[in-house]
Amino acid sequence: MEEAYDAIVLGTGLKECIISGLLSVDGYKVLHIDRNNYYGGQSASLNLNQLFERFRPGQKPQTELGPSRDFNVDLVPKFIMANGNLVKVLIHTDVTKYLEFKAVDGSFVLNKNRVEKVPASDWEALKSPLLGLFEKRRAAKFLGYVQQYDPADPQTYKGQDLRRVTMAELYSQYGLDAMTVDFMGHALALHSDDSYMRRPALETVLKIKLYYDSMMRYEGLKSPYIYPLYGLGELPQAFARLSAVYGGTYMLAKADAEVVYDADSGRAMGVKSEGQTATAKFVVGDASYFPSKVQRTSRVVRALCVLSHPIPSTGDSHSVQLILPQKQVGRRSDIYVFCCSYSHHVAPKDKWLAFVSTTVETTDPTAELAAGLQLLGKIDEKFVEVVDVFEPLESGQRDGCFISRGYDATSHFETEIEDVLDMYLRITGKVLDLSSESLAKRQEAASA
Repeated sequence: MEEAYDAIVLGTGLKECIISGLLSVDGYKVLHIDRNNYYGGQSASLNLNQLFERFRPGQKPQTELGPSRDFNVDLVPKFIMANGNLVKVLIHTDVTKYLEFKAVDGSFVLNKNRVEKVPASDWEALKSPLLGLFEKRRAAKFLGYVQQYDPADPQTYKGQDLRRVTMAELYSQYGLDAMTVDFMGHALALHSDDSYMRRPALETVLKIKLYYDSMMRYEGLKSPYIYPLYGLGELPQAFARLSAVYGGTYMLAKADAEVVYDADSGRAMGVKSEGQTATAKFVVGDASYFPSKVQRTSRVVRALCVLSHPIPSTGDSHSVQLILPQKQVGRRSDIYVFCCSYSHHVAPKDKWLAFVSTTVETTDPTAELAAGLQLLGKIDEKFVEVVDVFEPLESGQRDGCFISRGYDATSHFETEIEDVLDMYLRITGKVLDLSSESLAKRQEAASA
C-alpha cells in the first residue's frame, strides 16, 4: 500500500465508483479503498437475510417472503432517466457491456387523491383525465413549445429569453392553472419543491424536455425510466471493473482507513490503513470519511415494503414511479414512491418491492410517509430507515478533499449524476465531454 498515486478514492458507492472509473480512463493512477468487504456503500443491494441483519439483527425472515437469494434490495433505489446524463456516462465509458437494463412500466402522479398517469407530450395531455377540456389545450400548447425548444436554435425561442424570464412567468404566459403547474414542475421536471418557480425558466424547460426525450429514447417505452436487472448494486461494480481495466487498484475491508493531512497546509496528502500510508495528490470520497469537513443539510426517511401485488391504480405495472407533489399532501417537499418487482429480478416470483421516501420535516419521520404508504395496498413486510444527508463545506480545490453529497429522497438519478459531473469538474478543471468521439480521444491521450 505504501505507494504514490494521483488519486485515492474512499468508499465504493456509485458516485465514488463513477469518479474512479472516469479518472482511470483519463490516465490517473487511482487507488480505491473501502472500509467494507463489499462494493456499493450506501448504494449497495442486499438479499433478504442481509436486509434482516441490517434492520432486525437476530431475526430471520418469514419463509412466505420467498428465498433470500432472489432478493436484490437497493438501499437507495432510484430509476435512471433513459436520455439522462447517467445513461450518457454509461454509454460514453462503455460500461453498458457489463449491465442489462429493462424499461420501467409507468410514471404516475397523485392528483386530488387519485393516482393518474403523467402526460409527457402534447398529444398525451389532450387525452389525460388530469386536465379539463380548456386546460388540456393550454397544457398541450405549452408542452409543444417545450418539445420544439432547442437552445442552439434561436428560431425555437418564440420571442422568449428563458435565461431572463422566471418559470412562474412562463407558466403564466400560457395560462396554466395551479394543478397543471404542480404536475409539470414535480412529475415532469422532477423538482422536489417550488423554489424553481423563482429561477430562470431555462432550467425547468430543459428538464421537461429531458423527460419527453427520454420517453422517445427507445421504442415502446411507457415511462422515461430504465432500471438495471438485479438492481443498482450492479452499477458500482461495473464502474469498478472499468477502473480496474485502466489500471485502478482496489482494496476492500480496510476498516481503519483514514485521510492523512499535511501538517502545514492542511491539504489531504494520502490515506493511512493498517500502519501503512499511500500518498496522493488528492482524495475523493463519501462524507463518512471526512467527518470534520461536511455538514448535515437534511434527513431522508425511507420505508422499504415487500408486497405480493402491484401498486393499485397503476394498471398492474411491475415497475413504476409515483410522485406525490408537496401541495397534494400538504408538505414543503414531495413524497416519492418507487416500485419494482420480479420482472427486474429484484424479488422472487410474484413479489414487489415498494419504497416510499421523503425529506424529513417533523419530529415524527415515519408518520410523514403515511400518504405514500396508504397507496400501496396490503404490505407483507416493512422496514423504515432515517438517514442524515451531508454535503461538503468546501469545493475541495483548497484542501484536496473532493467529497460527494449524500443521496436525496428522490426516486430518480438526475440530481445524483449532477453531483458526479460537478465533482469531475472540480477535480480536473474541465467539463466531462460526453460526446461519442470523446472517449477514444481520452483513451489515446492517457496511453500516450
